[in-house]
Amino acid sequence: MIATDEKRARLAILVSYALGRSLFAQLMQQTGSAETILAAGREQWRAWGLNDKQQSALANPAYQAADKQLDWQAKNPIAHHLIFWDSPEYPTRLSAIPDAPPVLWIRGDIAALRTPQIAIVGSRNASASGTKTAFDFAQAFAAAGMTITSGLAGGIDAAAHAGALADATGQTIGILGTGVDVMYPARNKPLAEQMLSRGAIISEFPLGSKAEAWHFPQRNRIISGLSVGILVVEAAENSGSLITARLALEQGRDVFAIPGSIHNPLAKGCHQLIKQGQAKLTETVADVLSELSGQLRPFLAQKTTSTAEYDALSDAAKTLLQQIPYEPILLDDLINLAQISTADCSSRLLELELSDSVEIRGGGKIARIR
Repeated sequence: MIATDEKRARLAILVSYALGRSLFAQLMQQTGSAETILAAGREQWRAWGLNDKQQSALANPAYQAADKQLDWQAKNPIAHHLIFWDSPEYPTRLSAIPDAPPVLWIRGDIAALRTPQIAIVGSRNASASGTKTAFDFAQAFAAAGMTITSGLAGGIDAAAHAGALADATGQTIGILGTGVDVMYPARNKPLAEQMLSRGAIISEFPLGSKAEAWHFPQRNRIISGLSVGILVVEAAENSGSLITARLALEQGRDVFAIPGSIHNPLAKGCHQLIKQGQAKLTETVADVLSELSGQLRPFLAQKTTSTAEYDALSDAAKTLLQQIPYEPILLDDLINLAQISTADCSSRLLELELSDSVEIRGGGKIARIR
């Protein structure tokens, strides 16, 4: 449990931007507390190599701004959260990345951060087919028990969030490049409000922070850091989505990319990732789920089936299993055979795979194994 005075001291340093995240983390590791950093005095600050501007910021802590952050949380502790990197609620996957955010501002359901997340990213100026693909994939992932994480921008991001909400129990998380009280773009405010009861919106920037160009590449590491994998739907060359993909690779995350027409400039980024061996070519939700099944098993085993025994399967999964042959069948053929939606099929297949009833093979094929 972090004492209020320590939280106040940390926020006073962070909201001033005087030290920067890396230097702040280094001094925290060295001293053990922000209160100690502030109390050290100019002689020690100089010994740490801080310049005059940094020393001045520490000599005049931004307590008023820090109190504003704490008051925001105190006024609505159910929906407003301040999570520090050493808080028990801080997401485990995110804490493991280099340069993890020292604090997160969160609106919504904090429990969503503990769910398995797949990031879906792509162009802000997406094509109609790209938008539909993002929506459909997000809905299917949500039906399979995954939370959809994206950047709450226009285009692919907004479609992914909306697709998650289209599933009856879907959850979605938006990572902002502004404060959580500032919506950019403004047209996504209604979408963000819907997300609060079925997920959360998150930022590492203090309340009131406006959209700055440098904020968005920086927030991308959080999108990938929270997720077990990242799916790029449409991306131009040298786009922000490719920055997110690169960060995901550096963080050891799996990257997936959906190919498109060779004539579509928004497909070039995806093709680049695939050609360079940085992303797995993805045609179906099953392609992703099969690749991530080992990582998802600890997360989703309880949601789907707690035992490998046939009797523990849901009735829907049992019905689908009866229609799956022991010889491999294409996913599209199975969907047509079973007369169910892609989202329902993906959810049931994940349950069957975790119960060791089926095997998902390359080329989008499924085979029954018991």
